[in-house]
Amino acid sequence: MQVIRLLLRVAFICNICFLFSSLILWLPNPPQSVAISLMIVAGTVVALPVNFIVSSWMAILLGTGKFRASGIPVWLPAADFMFFVIELFTLILNKK
Repeated sequence: MQVIRLLLRVAFICNICFLFSSLILWLPNPPQSVAISLMIVAGTVVALPVNFIVSSWMAILLGTGKFRASGIPVWLPAADFMFFVIELFTLILNKK
């Protein structure tokens, strides 16, 4: 269960990076630095696969009834799943 807790936290951090990278990409003259580049990569490239893994794992835990025994706070997987849906919508809408 320690692995899923770590993945949930990584997914949440990547989701925050997704928010910042979405905001940065809307700026007319975005700042350029290594930290900004890492934030954009974590938010646009890493967030979707990590969220897919976490959401699938949470669905399995909910399906087997082991979610309560895992000791994971309810808000964290819920927030990650909402970000996952938003990321899927932005991926579909931005597809050209």
